Amino acid sequence: MYNIATLNKISPVGLSHLSDKYTVCDDVSSASGILVRSQDMHEMEFSKNLLAIARAGAGVNNIPLDRCAEEGIVVFNAPGANANAVKELIIASMLLAARNIPEGLAWAKTLEGTENVAKAVEKGKGQFAGSEIKGKTLGVIGLGAIGVMVANAAVDLGMKVIGYDPFFSIKSAHGLYSCVDFMPDIKNVLPLCDYITIHVPAMDSTKGMFTEELFYLMKDGAVLLNFSRDTLVIEADLLAAMENGKVGKYVTDFATDGTFGKDGVIVLPHLGASTAEAEDNCATMAVEEIMDYVENGNITNSVNFPAVTLGPVRGDNRIAIMTKGEPNPVKLATAMFADLNIKAVIGGVRGEYGYALLSTDDTVTSVPKVDEVIKVRVIQPDEQ
Repeated sequence: MYNIATLNKISPVGLSHLSDKYTVCDDVSSASGILVRSQDMHEMEFSKNLLAIARAGAGVNNIPLDRCAEEGIVVFNAPGANANAVKELIIASMLLAARNIPEGLAWAKTLEGTENVAKAVEKGKGQFAGSEIKGKTLGVIGLGAIGVMVANAAVDLGMKVIGYDPFFSIKSAHGLYSCVDFMPDIKNVLPLCDYITIHVPAMDSTKGMFTEELFYLMKDGAVLLNFSRDTLVIEADLLAAMENGKVGKYVTDFATDGTFGKDGVIVLPHLGASTAEAEDNCATMAVEEIMDYVENGNITNSVNFPAVTLGPVRGDNRIAIMTKGEPNPVKLATAMFADLNIKAVIGGVRGEYGYALLSTDDTVTSVPKVDEVIKVRVIQPDEQ
């Protein structure tokens, strides 16, 4: 029996996917896995029982990834599970900005109690006249799961779409409409766009990527949408760009002291993945990732260890080996267990950290100690 701790409210639909081998608990110290959404885990101590943490969402900045890797704890996320929810909100946000809807709604509320309100509305509505998004150009910065869906949806609405992503994957390429233009340099994208939407992860390399230099390149009056992370934009440079007319409106899902209440800024209360469907999808994916790792040793959608899978355990013993600073975990693992009849072995590296998974019919009686090895785990059929 395995204990799974939850640090936030996790969708019951997702938890229902746990088999009868698992018990949901509140005691983190006894847990084999942790399911989390937004709770900050950077100051938490982790027990030796903990095998995995799964974030029921995409971002993992609330989890100490390197420390988890050092302790042999696999961290999973749920990429794409909330993509449709975010996509729909971004499309809605473009329309909010294009048609001046927030300003119009706020003004309409001031008419409460006005005599002959219909006449007052007709008289004042002209101040909120907007534009259509059809025929406009959208720049999609980052073509992961969400970026691809936004790009395709914008095409369906009659927009011209230009994409940029320095790490454009084959999977994304297969999902993207062929009519979406792709440019290898963001500096060539920005001057062409009426709308720009950001879909890059928050990392050291992307922090503050939107600076005065990029704002200067934008078409006058462009609308910038940021539903990734507030740290991707230098706020002082953004506000200056709004003052000089380079950025017409800024629509974001992240409330900050620097932008909240400023003219031209539309702040949504972090609604990106806040749908029942997205929460169910993210929790389900997180649960299934933890179960597959705990029971089979397979790693899918980890953010601190490589993707490695041998499929489900079918009567064999599995040996999972985690390494640091070893360029060839498979070679090391094979040497460590050279006395066993190895049926299959697979592995890889992600940064400094590596992972190898072996399958054998033999009983594992001892585990050699090797400096590069962080953790070795033996998964036996009778555990299942």
